[in-house]
Amino acid sequence: MSSATVSNILNGNWALISDEMWMKVQSQIFSSRGWQLYETVAHQSLMLYFLDSQEESSVVWITGPAGIGKSTAAAQYAESHKNVFLLTCSSDMTKADFVGELASKIGIRTNGMTVRETLRSIFSELVKMESPLLIFDEGDKLADSVLYYYVSLYNALEDKCGMVFLSTNYMEERMRRGVTRGRKGYDELESRICRRFVPLNLVSAAEVEGICIANGVTDKAAIRNVIAEGHSCGNDLRRVKRSVHKELRKKAVQEGFEK
Repeated sequence: MSSATVSNILNGNWALISDEMWMKVQSQIFSSRGWQLYETVAHQSLMLYFLDSQEESSVVWITGPAGIGKSTAAAQYAESHKNVFLLTCSSDMTKADFVGELASKIGIRTNGMTVRETLRSIFSELVKMESPLLIFDEGDKLADSVLYYYVSLYNALEDKCGMVFLSTNYMEERMRRGVTRGRKGYDELESRICRRFVPLNLVSAAEVEGICIANGVTDKAAIRNVIAEGHSCGNDLRRVKRSVHKELRKKAVQEGFEK
């Protein structure tokens, strides 16, 4: 945008500004603002659990439905704190994938190293750090053979490194079945998380309203629309975000007609 165009906008000479230019201004302003994070009770709880686990070198497994904001909170905490390593798990991860990716997050070069050697290097690096924290997002997606590696991690890093697992509520049922059926590693795994899963508070309608306002949706009817859509899917924050964007687009179109 030229300096002359900026000057015309600031001086109120709007007749000289084309509709196309106004759209360009709008898109630049909107994209620079981005999505505004609203701290739900679940988000606040996650941040506190991360901090406590890092400071106390404790272990916790946190559960909550998809779309409650677990991954967003984990990424925010990892970006704003030292010695925090976030690993997003997947169902197709092998033992080598899991150990190799964790080593990469920590900054360990694994060329020519076996899985066992890589694991020892991970232990060695983490115990040198001040209050390290490992966050395993979507931990319920790990296969049993990979999940069992957590026992080795715990045994080597107990009281030296905090660990937080994040998953859907399904993991609690999977753990119960594994322990009941005597599947390898499950009793040891459950013991190391103190035989407790920590549930997150569900997102409330009031919090959905707060998300709306934080992101520029202030019309009461529009907020009711977002709340209704959110309620239909258990206040999944991905759906709420899409609904907010829809109301913002409707608002922009309406304002365009009025102008």
